[in-house]
Amino acid sequence: MQCLGAEYLVSEERAPRPREWRPQIYRKCTDTAWLFLFFFFWTGLMFIMGYSAVAGATARLLFGYDSFGNVCGKRNSPVEGAPLSGQDMTLKKHVFFMNSCKPDIKDRKLGSTALCVSSCPEEQLNTLEEVQLFANTSGSFLCIYNLNSFNYTRNPNANSLCPRLPVPPSKSFPLFNRCVPQTPECYSLFASVLINDVDTLHRILSGIMSARDTILGLCIFALALSLTMMFTFRFITTLLVHIFISVVILGLLFVCGILWWLYYDYTNDLSIELDTERENMKCVLGFAIVSTVITAILLVLIFVLRKRIKLTVELFQLTNKVIRSSPFLLFQPLWTFAILIFFWILWVAVLLSLGTAGTAQVIADGQVEYQPLSGIRYMWWYHLIGLIWTSEFILACQQMTIAGAVVTCYFNRNKNDPPDHPILSSLSILFWYHQGTVVKGSFLITVMRIPRIILMCIYDTLKTKHSKWSRGTFRCCYCCFLCLDRYLRHVNQNAYTTTAINGTDFCTSAKDALKIASKNSSHFTPINCFGDFMIFLGKVLVVCFTVFGGLMAFNYNRVLQVWTIPLLLVAFFAYLVAHSFLSVFETVLDALFLCFAVDLETNDGSSEKPYFMDQDFLNFVKRINRVNTARAQRDMDSLRTEEGTELGPIVR
Repeated sequence: MQCLGAEYLVSEERAPRPREWRPQIYRKCTDTAWLFLFFFFWTGLMFIMGYSAVAGATARLLFGYDSFGNVCGKRNSPVEGAPLSGQDMTLKKHVFFMNSCKPDIKDRKLGSTALCVSSCPEEQLNTLEEVQLFANTSGSFLCIYNLNSFNYTRNPNANSLCPRLPVPPSKSFPLFNRCVPQTPECYSLFASVLINDVDTLHRILSGIMSARDTILGLCIFALALSLTMMFTFRFITTLLVHIFISVVILGLLFVCGILWWLYYDYTNDLSIELDTERENMKCVLGFAIVSTVITAILLVLIFVLRKRIKLTVELFQLTNKVIRSSPFLLFQPLWTFAILIFFWILWVAVLLSLGTAGTAQVIADGQVEYQPLSGIRYMWWYHLIGLIWTSEFILACQQMTIAGAVVTCYFNRNKNDPPDHPILSSLSILFWYHQGTVVKGSFLITVMRIPRIILMCIYDTLKTKHSKWSRGTFRCCYCCFLCLDRYLRHVNQNAYTTTAINGTDFCTSAKDALKIASKNSSHFTPINCFGDFMIFLGKVLVVCFTVFGGLMAFNYNRVLQVWTIPLLLVAFFAYLVAHSFLSVFETVLDALFLCFAVDLETNDGSSEKPYFMDQDFLNFVKRINRVNTARAQRDMDSLRTEEGTELGPIVR
C-alpha cells in the first residue's frame, strides 16, 4: 500500500525527535517490507484460484459421476476414446452401481460399473423382466446406456450389460448422490468399500457438503450466542456475573456428560461396522476427554479467582464507559464477520475445485478414470497457510482499529467533548500507515500454528504404533506451541496498541510495551487477567453449546458421513465468531491498561503534567492499590508471625 507522505504530524512539530512515549505525535509507515511480502503471497493465492477454476471440476464431487466420465445431473462434454461419454444427464441425478450387492473389489476399491439414473430402485428386482418394467415405468435405465430397454430380455449379453440379479432396494444418500443398498447383507460390504474407495480429501469435502445445511444452522446459532454474550458484557453487573459463571459451570458439566453418554452409546451399538462410524466414535471420545480436561481446569480457576469478581465488574463498567463514548465499537465485529464469511466461502470453493482437479484417462471397455494432477498436494498446503494467515490478518485489523479508537478517546484532555469519529480515524491510520505491522503480527501467529498442524498429523500417524513415549513427546510439544501461541497473541495485542500510540514498527512496539507493562504490572494486572478470563469463559460457552448442538444434529446420521471434520469446522467457526465479537471487550481492556501505564510514565498528576485518565478511572486505581497494599501487609504479617513462632515447653 502506498504511503501518503513520509510523516503524519498530529501536532505542529515537523522534525522527528528521538523515540519516546509521545501519544499520537509522530507517525510514519511501518513494516512496509512485510506488506509487500503479503502482497506477493496473495499473488500466489490468486494463481491457485485461477488454476482451480480452470482445472477443477467441483460438479464431479457434488453430483457424482459414472464410469464413462459423465457427471450426473449435468450436460457433459465427450472424452476422446470414450464412446459413452458426453451425454446429457440433466434428468439423471443419481449414481447407481450395477453390482452393488456383490461389488468387484480391487485393492479395496470399488470396481463395479457406475451409471447415472433418474431414480434408485426402492424395491428388489429379481428378474430382467422386472428391471425392464422398472425402466419403462420410472424412466430409470439400470443397464449400459447403449442397450435399449426393449432388448433387456432379448439381448444374449444382457447378463453382462445389466446389473447382477437380484437388484437390492436402494436409497440415494447425499454422499456423491449414490444409490446405497438397503438390505443388511449388501449394505455393510458395499458401504465399507464405497467409503474406502474415496480418498481422505473427498471424504472430508463430501462430509462437509452432505452436512452443509446443518453446518449453516450451527454457524447462525454460534452468531446468535456471540451477540447474546456481547450484550451481556455490555450491561454487566455483579449479579449477572454470578449467573453467568453458574451457567458456564452447568453448561460445561452438561456437555461433558452428554459426550460421555454418546461414547457409551456408540460402544454398545452392535451395528457399528463402517469406518465412518468407528471414526465418529473416536471423535466423540476425543471431544469427551478434551472437554473433561478443560472443564476441570476452568472449575479450578473459577474457584481460585472467585474473590476478584467485584473489582472485575467495576473494570467492565469502566470499559463500557469507553464504549459509550464510541458506541460503534460494538458494531466493529460485524464487518470483520462479513469479511471472514466472504473469505471462507471463497476459500472452500477453491478447495472444492482443487480436490477435483484431475485428467480423464480412458481404460478398458471405454470407461474413464480421473487421475489427480501433480503438485495439487503442495497447493493444498499453500492454500491452508493462506486460510490461517488471512484470517489472522483480518482479526488483527479489528484489534488494531479498536486499540486506535481507545487510544484516541483516552488521550483526550476534554472528556466532556469526545473526539469525532474515532473509529474512522483509527481505520484511516491503519490503512495508510500500519498494515505492514498487522501483517507481521498475523504472520507470527501463523508460524506458531503450522508446527501445531504438523505435530497433529505426525501424532495421527503414530497412533497406530505402540510407541507411547513418542506420542507423549509430541503431545508435550503441541502443548508448548499452544502456550506460546497464547502468549504471542497477548504480545501482538500490546504491540498493536503501542503502534497506535507511538507509530513505531512491530518489534519496537512489542519491546516498549513489554517494558512498560512489566514496570506497572502491580496496579491491576490481576484484575485485568480475571477480566480476560471472564471473556474467555464467554467464548468457551459459545463453543460448547455450538459443539453440543452439532453433536446432537450429526448423531442422527452416523453412517456414511464422517462428521469429525464438519464438527471441528463448526467449533473453529464458533470460536472465531465469539472471538470476533467478545474481543472488543478484551481489546479495550488491554488497551486501557497499556494507556494507563503510558499515562503514569509520562505524567505525574501535577498541574503541569495532569493525568489523561478521568476521575472514575483514578478512583478505581486507588482502590486497586489499597487492596494490593492490604494484601501485601497481611502477607508480611503472616510471614513475621511464622518467623517469630518458637516451640515452647508443654505446660501441664
